[in-house]
Amino acid sequence: MRIMVFFDLPVVLKRDRKAYTKFRKFLLNDGYVMMQYSVYYRVCNGEEAVQKHMRRLRENVPPVNGAIRTLKITERQFEKMDILLGVETPVEKVGSNITDFF
Repeated sequence: MRIMVFFDLPVVLKRDRKAYTKFRKFLLNDGYVMMQYSVYYRVCNGEEAVQKHMRRLRENVPPVNGAIRTLKITERQFEKMDILLGVETPVEKVGSNITDFF
């Protein structure tokens, strides 16, 4: 199961850029992988892990205007994703087989 995080945060003011950077660093330190700019995902082992990481996300929402969306999807749904432009990254290739490890 994966949590996908989509966000659009302002970066015009210095304090907004600082909040953006802090949120992005939180995502990376919490095990999220950047899929593309402002789109990150994280593999979770079951619903309990999803709830834990959703709580952690809510605790680290930056205090700025903007938008942050999440989507919980299964490995099968993730594997069915079509790439319309660009190539599958090495992390995505490994990630599609990650269910083999659980």
